Amino acid sequence: MKKNLLILIPVIIASSFACSQNQLKQKLEVIYSEDVKVGAERTEIYFPLLTEKSIAIVANHTSLIKNTHLVDSLLNLGININKVFSPEHGFRGTADAGARIDNKTDKKTGLPIISLYGKNKKPKKEDLSDIDIVIFDIQDVGARFYTYISTMTYVLEACAENNIPVIILDRPNPNGFYVDGPVLEKKYKSFIGMHPVPVVHGMTIGEYAKMINEEGWLKDGIKCDLNIIKCLNYDHAKLYQLPVRPSPNLPCMNSIYLYPSLCFFEGTIISVGRGTNTPFELIGHPDFSDGDFTFTPKSFPGASLNPPYKNISCLGYYLKDFFKDKDMNKIHLNLLIEMYDFFKDKNDFFNSYFDRLAGTSELRKQIIAGKSEEEIRKSWQKDIDRYKKIRKKYLLYPDFE
Repeated sequence: MKKNLLILIPVIIASSFACSQNQLKQKLEVIYSEDVKVGAERTEIYFPLLTEKSIAIVANHTSLIKNTHLVDSLLNLGININKVFSPEHGFRGTADAGARIDNKTDKKTGLPIISLYGKNKKPKKEDLSDIDIVIFDIQDVGARFYTYISTMTYVLEACAENNIPVIILDRPNPNGFYVDGPVLEKKYKSFIGMHPVPVVHGMTIGEYAKMINEEGWLKDGIKCDLNIIKCLNYDHAKLYQLPVRPSPNLPCMNSIYLYPSLCFFEGTIISVGRGTNTPFELIGHPDFSDGDFTFTPKSFPGASLNPPYKNISCLGYYLKDFFKDKDMNKIHLNLLIEMYDFFKDKNDFFNSYFDRLAGTSELRKQIIAGKSEEEIRKSWQKDIDRYKKIRKKYLLYPDFE
């Protein structure tokens, strides 16, 4: 019997979310946020660096010290915060993916908020003219096409060009327990992929910053004065459970684990469940007939104002139990291959966004040519091995291998 899922209730950006692991194949130790001390919590290290300084903070709703926002904590202690830079989804984390973010004033604090996901993705010289130090504190999810690391890249570049030091308050990577996927080719560089790394890069945001800074991957090879405040009690061999959803359409840990595999579908005709309460746990299409789950995307603010196939019933799969009997430490391509094989009109399956997500045209060509997941994965290995040698130089925490 097919199940129906009609979503009419708006998604709320909660301070915490359910992270049931009962359906996951357990190979790694689970570690919870209360067991890890993130960089933002290590105030004894970085507070002294902020005294009598004019501070800009790159932050969003994940920038927390326990249950208190970093901005509120610093203001309460008399730290001179001059302005906030906000990434995709905005400072409070409520904007839809890809939605233009405009400059505004934060109602709670009165601070000016300068968008880094609108007309300008890089801080301007005048934005930094009255700033002594920039703090970057945002929770990443470890996928190359998740844009917070691109925002960080432009912040490091701008600060390097203007001789302003950056403090990164590091946070664990929930997908930091493996490395996988095609490595980005230079000609496919964009805001959803700026560096020659695999789709799953296996680094915390602090480690990633250290790598792009020291490898000369910032514009013209410029270097930033970079200070990383490490986490305590984290290593890459553990499954870290986020205390708060990182963005509107990643509402639970299962969606975060599925994200590196399912985001490829955003470059196709297939819906990933945007406009439902379970985005990135669903795949489907109105014309698909082999699935066992029905869902109807709806429009609501804060997650999906105009989702694909809005108000149209889609048939597909609900992947809640996907990792019950499958490895978590790799990208799964068989779903993508199966969906492609089903549709007769294959010329319409992929769109121009797919190659930018993949960072190469080869993945699309391999699927069209009928290559198996094993054959495709084998073609990645040489580039992944080369990347791992670079990655290893910049790790701040014990590795998974």
